[in-house]
Amino acid sequence: MNNKTRVFFKGIFDVSPLMIPVVPFGLIFGVLSIDIGFSPIETMGMSLIIFGGASQIILLQLFSGGASSLVIISSVGAVNSRHLLYGAVVSEHLSDLKLIWKIIISYFLIDQAFARSNEYLKKNKDKDRYFHLVGGGITCWVIWQSTTFLGIFLGAFIPEKLGLSFAVPLTFLALLVNDLRKFINIIVIIISGLVATFGFNYIPYKAYVIVAGITALIVAAILTNFKKNE
Repeated sequence: MNNKTRVFFKGIFDVSPLMIPVVPFGLIFGVLSIDIGFSPIETMGMSLIIFGGASQIILLQLFSGGASSLVIISSVGAVNSRHLLYGAVVSEHLSDLKLIWKIIISYFLIDQAFARSNEYLKKNKDKDRYFHLVGGGITCWVIWQSTTFLGIFLGAFIPEKLGLSFAVPLTFLALLVNDLRKFINIIVIIISGLVATFGFNYIPYKAYVIVAGITALIVAAILTNFKKNE
């Protein structure tokens, strides 16, 4: 087994534990999308093109709630803007790659793959280290697309009493475990969560996601600067 293959399978192995809550997450998306009125082709198209579980769920929630196109597009864009930060973080490790590889990797740079590969990239400096992100990203892609497909056709047979909606927050809680070790991160998480929770009922045009995200960025910037000046 050459080094590229070894690193590729290392990425698969490292990200696999985070795929457990993604399975019901994907099923939920497939079920909700069809229930709201999207066709199977449109549902799979969203997963193939957007390939972002959180933004896809938010799109469905806002669409079903009658939000305007502007609010839906801006909300999905705001949620997906975190990928710009992911790209900025990993870019220093991938600066020597060809453009085609950067494009491929950017497609697979989602939450779970970034969470695991960022740790690997910081600890390993060999030239083939980017295959870890490819392996982790492809694993996420296969799980998400296959569970979306299953959700489309098997949703009618999934009992509502199973309460699969728990998978959505559980997926992101798994990613936040390491962040809970830092006091500043905990404050940012709590404040943004409170803004989103209360804003759901009081912020017009279903824009609570945008407001919560902006609030989190402002609080994080203030606390970070305050800590540096101590």
